[in-house]
Amino acid sequence: MKSDIRVCSAWRERHDRPVYTLSTECPECGADAENSAPAPFDPEDPYGEYRRSLKRRNR
Repeated sequence: MKSDIRVCSAWRERHDRPVYTLSTECPECGADAENSAPAPFDPEDPYGEYRRSLKRRNR
């Protein structure tokens, strides 16, 4: 699921703190805004199969 909240992609260079917005560009400097949420999982997770099997076993 994609987050609606975005953060300025150039906030480290242009701002003192992260600038959050709902639009596709930063309201203060006009730079592109990017998704602020991290990825929900790593597809190359070496322990993912173990975690999923443990979850299935505990049901």
